[in-house]
Amino acid sequence: MRKPGIIIITVMLFGCNANSSRQAANKEITHQSEAKTDTLTKHLKPFKSELPTIGLLIFSGVLQGEVIATSDVFGKPNKDLKQLFNVITIAETKKPITTEEGMHFVPDYTFEDCPKLTALFVPSGYDMYAHVRNKKMVEFIRQKNEETKYTVSNCAGAQLIGASGIADGHKIVTYIGGGKKLQEQYPNLKVQNDSLVTFVEDGKFSSSNGNLTSYISALNLLEKMTSVEHRKFVEQYLYIARLQNWKK
Repeated sequence: MRKPGIIIITVMLFGCNANSSRQAANKEITHQSEAKTDTLTKHLKPFKSELPTIGLLIFSGVLQGEVIATSDVFGKPNKDLKQLFNVITIAETKKPITTEEGMHFVPDYTFEDCPKLTALFVPSGYDMYAHVRNKKMVEFIRQKNEETKYTVSNCAGAQLIGASGIADGHKIVTYIGGGKKLQEQYPNLKVQNDSLVTFVEDGKFSSSNGNLTSYISALNLLEKMTSVEHRKFVEQYLYIARLQNWKK
């Protein structure tokens, strides 16, 4: 016959072990929850007013690669993993826009609440008809150009630059095959031969053929705003050399 004391001790030990197990499980759940939260938030880059701000104009039908190229370049930290720029997207409204490729981008700011920009990048779409006739968009580009140190267009974004009149008398290049029409539409621009010229810089203005050459305009400006060393660091980060030396 078992003694009552032994039964009591056994129950107490079992209860303590159960509590310890529950505590350990709770700690593990809390740890996993914290790790999950960190994974979700650690990549967010806060807006820091002391940093230069790179503005990426977006609109319905925008070629997303031209937006991604710029954010890819300016969103990278330095070799000490410090954030160097604010990279923001701006659209006419806060409603998500749909890119030419079908993805949905949510703008950070609108034309009304956009902060002061150091540089404005103007991308393109396959159909620019409505955009160059969007008075709010054209006026936004015109007004922001008064405060930016640099204004960049990629591909048919040159049409928006032409419509704004901000680069009259300056060299500009557009997508391959689009130069003749651009010159006819905006005769005050010095349109370059897009079959020979990939990228051109004239004063505060620079432009490219767009698509993957948007990386050229972004990297060129990055070097001007930082250093040759940082540009090389970002190029290594992006494996640019692998594309340049791509062999079958």
